[in-house]
Amino acid sequence: MNLYGLIGFPLTHSFSKRYFTDKFLREKIRESSYELFEMSSLEGLPALLKKKTDLKGLNVTIPFKTEVISYLDDLDDASAERIGAVNTIKIYADGSTKGFNTDYYGFRQSLEEWMDKRGEKCSNFSALVLGNGGAAKAVQVALQDMHMDYKLVSRQKSDDSIMYEELTEEVMNSFLLIINTTPLGMYPKIEECPNIPYQFVTKKHYLYDLVYNPAETLFLKKGAEKGAAVQNGLKMLELQAEKAWEIWTQEENLWSV
Repeated sequence: MNLYGLIGFPLTHSFSKRYFTDKFLREKIRESSYELFEMSSLEGLPALLKKKTDLKGLNVTIPFKTEVISYLDDLDDASAERIGAVNTIKIYADGSTKGFNTDYYGFRQSLEEWMDKRGEKCSNFSALVLGNGGAAKAVQVALQDMHMDYKLVSRQKSDDSIMYEELTEEVMNSFLLIINTTPLGMYPKIEECPNIPYQFVTKKHYLYDLVYNPAETLFLKKGAEKGAAVQNGLKMLELQAEKAWEIWTQEENLWSV
């Protein structure tokens, strides 16, 4: 049996197990399963790897995408090392581990497809990136590669970010793409949303939420009420999951004949 899984805390919001289980059935992938390994601390990761000797790969979600780096043997320099966050771990036959970041691919591809369908070019937009966690790191690098100006928004001011309280009407009018990388609004806390001045959101704005459960977060609902174009993170999830699968199996043949 080839085992894959997800680590993070909490995992009640995750669609990953369902996604991969459906994929295995749909594509007739033999002797493979996907499990959730909820852990409140990464101190449990070495024990998991030792116990589950059939593990071939792991996805990593909140809040461990940055912290997990110190537990790995190697990093992919083209993605994880450059971004400074890991959401995919490949486990080799000798037990060694290597971290990758497929959030970059999933976010960039889904954003470009969304904009293209609406007849827009990403490079014409400036973005506000809400949050500064592991997912935000992948988003920032993707925006840089798409030649998009952006500004980080956080609860605490720093050299490279502004605070939510600094989002004036002028700022909101200057940044027409707003990307939520925080878990605010994610199931089961669906009554929460980022504290931006929604009264300044217009029909010219695009709101992208990395959260995909629920399908319409309060962040997206408030934006839609102002006429903004909105998109959740489901397409990003699917794209990054497929990229993770490619990484896990690129040296193996698990397909049915």
